[in-house]
Amino acid sequence: MLALVVALSLQVGVNYANDYSDGVRGTDEVRVGPVRLVGQRLADPRSVKFAAFACFFFAGLMGLALVGLSGLWIMIPIGAAAIVAAWYYTGGSRPYGYLGLGELFVFVFFGLVATLGTMATMTPPTAAGWWGAIGVGSLSSAILVANNLRDVPTDREHGKRTLAVRMGEPATRLFYVALVAVAFVMTGLASFTSPWALLALLAAPLVVRPIQAVVGRATGRGLIPALAGTGQFLLAWSLLLAVGLGLGRA
Repeated sequence: MLALVVALSLQVGVNYANDYSDGVRGTDEVRVGPVRLVGQRLADPRSVKFAAFACFFFAGLMGLALVGLSGLWIMIPIGAAAIVAAWYYTGGSRPYGYLGLGELFVFVFFGLVATLGTMATMTPPTAAGWWGAIGVGSLSSAILVANNLRDVPTDREHGKRTLAVRMGEPATRLFYVALVAVAFVMTGLASFTSPWALLALLAAPLVVRPIQAVVGRATGRGLIPALAGTGQFLLAWSLLLAVGLGLGRA
């Protein structure tokens, strides 16, 4: 439960941080996606920045409690790195999200660090844990890819050189499909640990429409359902894989 609170606090915090940093840079003045507080002048920038750091502070406190219970002290510098990465995605003078490195950091921190870090506080990471972490990281990156694909026109105009801007739309659409495919490959690998891991395949129908939207050359608001659908697939796939692996150990 503590790991869940830490993860949710960091997720909310990074969303506030992105809202603030993109808003003060003017990147969100013409918004295609959901409402942004700073970019659309719905909240004072200082309040949004405070909310971001409040979330990071709370995540840090809960993380320290988790470390205290688990005795896994190595998670302190790793947790600090996660908070720094959350802020500098779009914050600071040279945000790495503007340099096309967002997907890499999402894969590392949303996938490997979050999944294996949570596992390590309770039990030594296993091969199946690695397969799950890689799958989670790939699907989390796929969400960001769909998001950045949607924002290519406005990002290019404001000098935000995301990976989608650098690769171009056709290659970005293929990259999205490849990231989703990684989750299915990881499901197959995990099934060698427990055949029950194949339960994760039951989540497959949830990603059909997102793939159709991305491959079907949807743009702008037409890609918003792809973001939501990919997120739903990530949640269902993760839960079903966890249940399958748990049944295999029962």
